[in-house]
Amino acid sequence: MNETPVRTPTERISTALRAAAKHGQPALVAFMTAGYPDRGKFREHLAEIAAEADVVEIGVPFSDPMADGVTIQRSSEGALRAGVNLTWILEELQLMSPVKAPLLLMSYLNPLLAFGLERLARRAMGAGICGFIVPDLPLDESEEFRGVLAPHNIALVQMVTPVTPSERLAKLATASQGFVYAVTVTGTTGKALGPPDDITAYLERVRAAATVPVCAGFGIRSREQVERLRGQVDGVIVGSALVEVLERGESPKEFLASLRPPRR
Repeated sequence: MNETPVRTPTERISTALRAAAKHGQPALVAFMTAGYPDRGKFREHLAEIAAEADVVEIGVPFSDPMADGVTIQRSSEGALRAGVNLTWILEELQLMSPVKAPLLLMSYLNPLLAFGLERLARRAMGAGICGFIVPDLPLDESEEFRGVLAPHNIALVQMVTPVTPSERLAKLATASQGFVYAVTVTGTTGKALGPPDDITAYLERVRAAATVPVCAGFGIRSREQVERLRGQVDGVIVGSALVEVLERGESPKEFLASLRPPRR
């Protein structure tokens, strides 16, 4: 009898993305702000999102989310007002039944430092976290965090942008774990995709440099956009649009399902 191989947290991320992409459609990486729009429904919303998404990013609310557009800024402010913080998120995750989709925490650096990096790595492992995305932690300053995550095989995802110089892009793509986060526009989240030719050339550069799956994010709102990225990336990241679905009280599972192009 064949046994399912035991995968590390980092491997779970890459495996989930590649498994979806091999069916001819990009994997869906869904972003939600923890505890927004309803703190009491966090676990319910997460379970529903994880039932459809291939990977889930959980946003840790922060008072100055500089890389985020108005929607995610609004969600972060609302979550903070409701008392959501990193300690609460980890406690909630430990109370949940395990979900199929690998979970990542997306957080700015200050809340992580305040919690304590070594303590965070241990607690994250216990809460089922497979990786971290830290937009304001440069690769050159990430050695300490990478060091505390390494014994637990928890990924630290790197971000690249269309204006990242080629040499720097290659370094980031090589260092990234789980996947490479390819930002599709310069500026903040929520903006529309750029011109097709520009995006295609940029994503080709990222894929050529990467040893792990590549996921495109910022501005993904429709099945047409996902279709446009088919074959260019392993996954797409859906953030602001999904937060707005939750704000309207609509089904996040149905919305995510509507984004998937037909399988080939």
